[in-house]
This record gives sequence, C-alpha cells and structure tokens, in this order.
Amino acid sequence: MFYGAVVWDPWLIVGQIVCLQCLYYITLGMFLSLLVGTRVSRMSLVYFFDYVTITTSTITGWCVIASFLFSSLAGAVYMLYLIERAKKCLDFSATLYIIHLFICIVFGGWPSSITWWIVQGTGIAVMALLGEYLCIKRELREIPITRYRSNV
Repeated sequence: MFYGAVVWDPWLIVGQIVCLQCLYYITLGMFLSLLVGTRVSRMSLVYFFDYVTITTSTITGWCVIASFLFSSLAGAVYMLYLIERAKKCLDFSATLYIIHLFICIVFGGWPSSITWWIVQGTGIAVMALLGEYLCIKRELREIPITRYRSNV
C-alpha cells in the first residue's frame, strides 16, 4: 500500500462501507446464534434491530449485549484489513453505527432504552479506538530493507 498521493474515490469508500457493514452483521449473527440461539426457541431479526432485546434484566439480554460488544471487537480487526488507515477508523465506525441506528429506527422505532444507547456507544468507542490502535501499530512497523554489502 502506498500512502503518497491520495485520490478521492467515492466508489472505494462506498465499497468499504458496504463490506464493513456486511462483515459486522455476519459476525453479529454468528455471535447471536452462539450465545442467544441456544437460549431461545426461535432466532429472528428482532435480536439484531429491536432495542427491546438489549436488556440487563435477563440472561438472554446479557447474551445479546455480549454479542454486540464481541462484534465491535471483530469490527476493529476488519477495519485493520479493509480501511488500513488509523485516521479513517472513527469515520467508518461512526458510519456503521449510524446506518445501524437508521435500520433500528425503521425496524422497531426510536430506541428509547438507555441500555441500548450505552451498548451502542461502547461498541462504537471500542471499534474506533481498537481499530485505530491496530492500524497505528501496523503503520509504525519498520519497513524491512535488505542491504547487500559488497566486499570492497
């Protein structure tokens, strides 16, 4: 990857957003099926997009919360490979969660649960900060330069 000339490519940005969003929901679905699917008789999109399922009053609610937080951890790793720049991690994390908010509003109305807002806020913070940390770590690695010395 070369960081010299930055060309604004809107199709690349849209592609990265779509890929990140899809990977996030695939990962969320896997964690929900592992943690929540064993506790409920039938899985549905309610666990993805309805704020009522994110609650601290039941074990199933805690499993939903854990699924969202684990997915944000995975999202940070996805950003390391998809976005590759630390300064873009906050933008892409915010975009992912804003799109998720819009889908939740369409699906179940405005999220009025404080628990939902805390979980989503924690998720965006974890994804952005861990993604930035991982990208900075990668950007600051030494570039290996092999030098051949002549025996003069």
